[in-house]
This record gives sequence, structure tokens and C-alpha cells, in this order.
Amino acid sequence: MIRKLTNVYRAENAYNAYNKLLSSHGTLKLSTKKFSSLSNSNNRQNFFNSSLRPIHQYMRLNFSSRFASTNVDEFITRRKRRRRLIFFSTFVIIGTALLVELDYRTSESQAKEQEEKTIRLCTRKGGPKGLVIAEHFTDEKDYENTAKRPRLVILGSGWGAISLIKGLDKKKYHVTIISPQNYFLFTPLLPSATVGTLEARSLLEPVRSIIKGVDAHYVEAKATDVVFDEKLVEVTSGDDPNTSFYIPYDKLVIAVGSESITHGIEGIEHCHTLKSINDARLIRKKIMDNFEKATLPTTSPEERKRLLSFVVCGGGVEFAAEIYDFLTEDVVKYFPTVLRNEVQVSIIQSSDHILNTYDEKISDFAEKKFKRDHINVITNARVQKVESDHLVYKMKNEQDSKNLDYGLCLWSTGIAMNPLTKAISNKLPEQQNKRALVTDSRLRLKGIQDSSVYAIGDCSTIENPNLVQGLMKFFNDADLDKNGQLTYDEFAVLATKIARKYPLTANHLKRAHELFDRYDVDKSGTLELDELRFMLEEIDKKFTSLPATAQVANQQGKYLGKKLNQLVIAAETSILPSSRDYSEDSDSNCPDTDDKLAPFEYAHLGSMAYIGNAAVADFGMGWTWMGGLSAVYLWRSVYFSEQVSLRTRVLLAFDWTKRSLFGRDISKF
Repeated sequence: MIRKLTNVYRAENAYNAYNKLLSSHGTLKLSTKKFSSLSNSNNRQNFFNSSLRPIHQYMRLNFSSRFASTNVDEFITRRKRRRRLIFFSTFVIIGTALLVELDYRTSESQAKEQEEKTIRLCTRKGGPKGLVIAEHFTDEKDYENTAKRPRLVILGSGWGAISLIKGLDKKKYHVTIISPQNYFLFTPLLPSATVGTLEARSLLEPVRSIIKGVDAHYVEAKATDVVFDEKLVEVTSGDDPNTSFYIPYDKLVIAVGSESITHGIEGIEHCHTLKSINDARLIRKKIMDNFEKATLPTTSPEERKRLLSFVVCGGGVEFAAEIYDFLTEDVVKYFPTVLRNEVQVSIIQSSDHILNTYDEKISDFAEKKFKRDHINVITNARVQKVESDHLVYKMKNEQDSKNLDYGLCLWSTGIAMNPLTKAISNKLPEQQNKRALVTDSRLRLKGIQDSSVYAIGDCSTIENPNLVQGLMKFFNDADLDKNGQLTYDEFAVLATKIARKYPLTANHLKRAHELFDRYDVDKSGTLELDELRFMLEEIDKKFTSLPATAQVANQQGKYLGKKLNQLVIAAETSILPSSRDYSEDSDSNCPDTDDKLAPFEYAHLGSMAYIGNAAVADFGMGWTWMGGLSAVYLWRSVYFSEQVSLRTRVLLAFDWTKRSLFGRDISKF
């Protein structure tokens, strides 16, 4: 029934279309009588089959396209396009699926091959303990090419290590960083994290995000020993000795930092230290716990006074200043006012002044500021014993000991070796220093002859040159006419040579004319051997080790990164810097390329300290800056510019703004 209706509908459409065609062109007239009988559906169908179909076919074959109907052609064209689209889409989908499957199988095959290679490489054992030697890492993409590069292993993730990594050319070394601490910590601002001025996240930058641009490998583990003969570093993941393995090296950089020195004082375990972000969190929690306990009605007045007593042993001036700011700006908002009168902050210092490495004017300014703020500064005192609730100290000129109660005690009294540096020092007879590893002026570890091991940062110290020992060599080399006396010109050349070889002497030898006149005792216009000996003895007495600061470690890392790049370039091209950039003198019997490169020269850019809504700066040569808001913004701007990433800069600015508008965060975490 539906088919018949469809045919009738098509016949009527054809009949109407044909009549329109005839009326428009006046050809092929048809009798209307013949169509009067088409009211019946069967007649219409018969008419279409007998008369109109041949005409329609004739029109399709013989008439021009402007007389023919385009409906059928458009339908056919659309259907063809649709079929082509379906075919093309099917082809694309099938092709894409095949490519995805092929890529998956190829990746799976490569991953399996890489895993087999890793297992094969890691199955080699060696070293004194017969441990696995990790010559390849799972995140290593192009092992064939990277294996050809010298292996550079860096121990630590502090200032020295990060500065070194950022200065390296990523195409020159196969770099591996080994550290149990998987982040870089901006230590100069660590005291601000103890009272909520800054959040911990603002001081941390993940190591993996820093090394991404260097194509280095990071191993979160602890280096426990170094086998110098076989150039292997023993590494342990966690505290399980069964996880130990070796990592080989061609160049090794030791930048593991230091620990706080205890001086053998009994009960030091009751004190807090401030070396890591976990230390800052523990101190922050302890401070808030003490304030909360002090508010309890069951707490006695004596116990409340003890809980709110904060003692700093050593040079923790910035921590004491942060505590004071916290008390005056935030405690009064959230805790009873009576607590403010019970709080006591004390600093115990063994020297005559606080900030004793700064200019004397700065020390006096800081002491007067602390006195106005009611911070108890105790100088010329030494701690003898630490108990769980009090410590015992004695003044230098007094025989009787005194007690000082505390609710929190911070120990900040210098540096000492950590277990790794102690183990290294015990292996090398040349290492006689008890607090740090000794290096030469090129940061090479003393006792290693092939210039393959360096030490930078707090864990190392540059040996003092001891100029008197080289007196005869200096004198004979400078005495060109061999008359037993040095003229001013000969002495000026000698002073330049010594300063180039030992950069630590540069400040003492930079005014050669004044030195010559001062030590020419007999005013003969020449220096004799005894006069030169007296000069060198006086200079030796003035030598001091470089301070264990972030500034020193940062400059050492930059220097070493530049030098390691130069060593590879020199090995590939035999090109060295010009003669004015290095000293060819070397204490080594068999000098190598490293001996011809410039020694490390420290440029002191100044020291800064925050002392509670005020700051001080010592730029050397008598240049100082002491003040309130202006000095604080200078202090902040310097540390802001030294951040290692844009992320920490933004967070730092946000925390400082938040502190100015809303105060500190007093939560415990």
C-alpha cells in the first residue's frame, strides 16, 4: 500500500513538473482530455508508465541541462559525497588505529629492551663490598650518547650544588645529583619560617624542577662513603643497609653541608637546631605549644614564665628578632595581654659583641636596638650544661655558674663535620682540619692527586697559603739580579704573583707601595730576606677562613661550574684562557689542565641581617647601612633577587604582603 502511494506521489510530481515545462516553452502540447481520467490512482500509474516515463527519459537524454530537473542529480551528488566522506572517515580511523597500535608495540618493545639493558647494566657488582654498580638510570633516554660523556656526581642539594648545576653545560657531562633532601632550601630566610612570617613552601624548590634544564639525574639517597681508588660513591636509600649500591664517577663534587658543633657539651639533645625546613616546623610547633600551655588555668606562674622563655645559644640573632616581632605584633592579638609581660628572649654569646663579624658600628647598633626591645643579650659567656628545663652557663671572668630557665633553646654555635666528611677525612692523611675538608685554591680536595674530587660550601675550607714556608722560593724568584735584595719593581712583581696564586692574599697585597715602605725598616729602598720574612709572617697572621655562608657557597658553585665546562673544552680543543686569566704556577709535581685554570677568588658582596623591624648591612671597607623600613626593604630585595625560580619569588612576595596586611600565620604547621 505504501509503495503504491509513493508511486502515485511521484507520478503527480512528474505530471506537474512536465506541465510547467510545456507552459514555459510552448512545445509538445498535450490534450487535456487525456488527463481528465487521471483522478483514479490506477489510471495515473498507467499514464506514468506508458506516457510520462519515456518522455522523462527522453528529456534526460536529449534536453539541455537548463531544461532538466536538478533534484535527482543533487540527490545523487549528495549521496556520492556522503559515501566518500564515510569511506574517507573509515580510512582515517582505521589508519589512526593501526598507527597507535604500531606506536604502542614499538614503545613497549623499546621499554622492554631498555629495562633489560638496565637490569643487565645493574647486575655488575664490584667495589670493596661487592655491591651493585649503577651505571645506568631508568630515566636515562639516550644512554649510548650520554655514556660517552664524563660522569659528574654531585653530593648535596644546597647552595653550592645548585649554583654548580645551573652553570653547567648540559651537553658536556653525564650529571648525577645524590641527596636525601629532594628540595633546595633558601636557608637565609629560614628563621622567618619559625614564626609564620614565611610559609615553608616559599623557601623550597624541588631539585627535579631545577635540574630539568640540565638533563641531570637525581637520586634521593644518602652518600655514606667514597672509594677513591675505584672512583665509586657508596649510596644508601633510607636507613636500610641492604639497599646500598655504588655510583661511579669521573668527577666528584662534595657539597653535603655541615652539622652544628656541640663542643662536647652535655645535654645538647635538649636543644633545637635550625638547619632544615623540618627544624623550622618543629620550632614553630614548639613555640605555639608553649603559648597554648601558658594560657591554661592549671599552669603555675613559675611554669608559665619558663614556657615563655626563649634562649638562643650562639649567633641566632635573626631568630631572636623574629621572635620579638611575633610577640609584639601577633601575640597581643590572639593571646591574653598578661603573657606579653611574661615573655623573655635571651641571647648567649661567647664573644664580646653580637654580630661580631660585622663592623663595630653595626654591632653597637644591634645591641642598643635589642636593649630597647628588652631582649636579654649575655656576652662573654659559655654554656656548660643543658638540662631539659634550664641551662648552666658561666661568664668568662667569673667563677660561679648561673642557671637560665627556658621553654625553647636554639643551638647555633658554628659548624662541624657530618658522618660522610668525617669518613673522607679519616681516609686522607692530608686532611688535618677537624671541622671541614681542606681544599686548595682551586677547590680540589687535598690528598687526591688526579684533580677528580672537589669540595665546596660549608663542608670545606680553603687552606691558608702559609707564605713563610715558601719564603726562599719567593725571594729567589723575585731577585732577578741575584744581589740578595728586592727593589720595589721586583717586589711589585712578586706581590702580583703571590696574589694570583693565592687569591686570599689579594686584600693584603693590593697596596704594594705602602707595604714596601712599611717593611723597609732600614729605609734602604730595598727589602732584604729578614724584612720579607717579617712581612709574610704578619700577613699569615691575618688570614682567616672564608665564612660558612650561602654567599661563599654560591660563588664557589658558579666558579666550579664554569671551570668544569672549560676542562671539557680544553680536552676537546686544547684551548685555554689567556695568560692574564690564570696562574701557571702549581704545587703539583705533574700539573694538569686544572692547574692552568684560574684559582677561586672570593668577592665579598656584603653581609646583611634582620634585627626586628630593622636591618643592617655591612658592605666592607667601612660602608654600612643601618635603619628601619628602608634597610628592611633593601634586605628583602636582595634575598628576593637571589631566588632560584619565579615560583618562589611570587610566593615570597605574597607572604610578605600577607604579613603586612593580616599579620603572621599562628597555626602550628
